[in-house]
Amino acid sequence: MPVPLSSLLFLLSSELRGTRQLYFNVSLRSLSSSAQEASKRIPEEVSDHNYESIQVTSAQKHVLHVQLNRPEKRNAMNRAFWRELVECFQKISKDSDCRAVVVSGAGKMFTSGIDLMDMASDILQPPGDDVARIAWYLRDLISRYQKTFTVIEKCPKPVIAAIHGGCIGGGVDLISACDIRYCTQDAFFQVKEVDVGLAADVGTLQRLPKVIGNRSLVNELTFTARKMMADEALDSGLVSRVFPDKDVMLNAAFALAADISSKSPVAVQGSKINLIYSRDHSVDESLDYMATWNMSMLQTQDIIKSVQAAMEKKDSKSITFSKL
Repeated sequence: MPVPLSSLLFLLSSELRGTRQLYFNVSLRSLSSSAQEASKRIPEEVSDHNYESIQVTSAQKHVLHVQLNRPEKRNAMNRAFWRELVECFQKISKDSDCRAVVVSGAGKMFTSGIDLMDMASDILQPPGDDVARIAWYLRDLISRYQKTFTVIEKCPKPVIAAIHGGCIGGGVDLISACDIRYCTQDAFFQVKEVDVGLAADVGTLQRLPKVIGNRSLVNELTFTARKMMADEALDSGLVSRVFPDKDVMLNAAFALAADISSKSPVAVQGSKINLIYSRDHSVDESLDYMATWNMSMLQTQDIIKSVQAAMEKKDSKSITFSKL
């Protein structure tokens, strides 16, 4: 049954007058408690995610942990990886119980990028008996590889990249498609493709300029393949926080994911979709898209639940939102 407009306006105006400080205090407390819970919880493997190159576990309620899982190969991206990450995030997109995702790398580094030894034949010896047919094959191959990271961006659930050690080549393509990036003090980032004779072709050149907003710096990193260290990554806006080590970073990433997952999934997922739309369209187009989006989403009961909880001075985590 729809809530009368007058009642809704009263709740909203009261919330704005009286509970801003409450939200701030609750947020700080919940983030701290979430970090403690994340450090204590034992990850559980998710039964419908069985892969060779990645491991998917349930980090905590509503939060999945996707881990690049070839530590003996420095998490190099082999044939299985390019296929499995697409399958993984397509499942996550449809998983109504998942509200946030953390992506990290097992072992000593996040990833060394593409596994050239495993994929050399696809790239250097493509099938085809003339230039045109080889070109069609390579175009299809590149398009499929591009989809591996685009599927992260298209996933409506917020994706947090937690990077330690090296993030090289394809790793930069991957994290550029994520929504939030954390890293350790020993992390470095390298657009490595020019050093192996090719232009990055699966997302870095398209997304990185929009992520850090400094085309001169992007050009420098791309043309030279130099390493960007953690402090520079923070200053440039590539990452939002830097941590002393991997464990501290992962706990913070899980705490952030838990905080996000406690919010209305209608609000969070709608925000992600509209932020990405706005990145690629004009202000007028984006406002029109937002108006069309919210003409239905404003009718959600999540608004009433959230405002009532604030009025009653309840922790936002006490609200039970329906699955989406």
